[in-house]
Amino acid sequence: MHWELGMGRSVGKYDLHIHTKYSIDAAIEPEQVVRAAKRKGLGGVAITDHGTIKGGVMAKKLAAEDFMVVVGAEILTERGEIIGLFLEEEVHARNFYEVISEIRRQGGIIVLPHPFDVMRRSSFHPSDGDARFFDCVEAFNSRCVRRKYNERAVAFAMKHHLSLTAGSDAHFAWEIGNAFVLTEASDEEELRRKILKGETALWGRVSSPLNHGFSKVLKAWKRGKMRI
Repeated sequence: MHWELGMGRSVGKYDLHIHTKYSIDAAIEPEQVVRAAKRKGLGGVAITDHGTIKGGVMAKKLAAEDFMVVVGAEILTERGEIIGLFLEEEVHARNFYEVISEIRRQGGIIVLPHPFDVMRRSSFHPSDGDARFFDCVEAFNSRCVRRKYNERAVAFAMKHHLSLTAGSDAHFAWEIGNAFVLTEASDEEELRRKILKGETALWGRVSSPLNHGFSKVLKAWKRGKMRI
């Protein structure tokens, strides 16, 4: 999936869905995310660890001024996962409506990640009535191994006039940059505005299905260490 931007100024690439070691099923150090992303030509990333902003906060401290780190989190509710971007505080709630309220109070953007992906038990499967709770839909997630899942996400966003985002959903360094949005943004506030207004283009490629297996093995290993 690739849309071109007809702009004169330089366009940055931003992978808006990355996990670090602070997610139980990921293994990337925050500083490693920054190094890998810059090496791959990205202008910034959003770090969206499961249930915490720790990875994003750490990476933002380590990043140079020429690289943008958006602090986020992917929160599992009773209905499925929700991403909050541009967060300043931890989201403590786990109830769907309370999570939405906490993100809104921080001025964050609410993203519906990998909807309709039936291969993930954590996916949120929205009804038309749910659209009002979201600002954006993740239109391309590299870990959606079947094209139809991303296509249904695009269709839902178009139907309800929601903005589109894209992210690699990287849990390992080699996945970083497999999907991103392209736009002009000199700072976080401009990036936030461009995302909300839909002034972005998307690019993405599907990651190897093996990465899901690697994450499951890592998750089991980490849980085993916790029990020792």
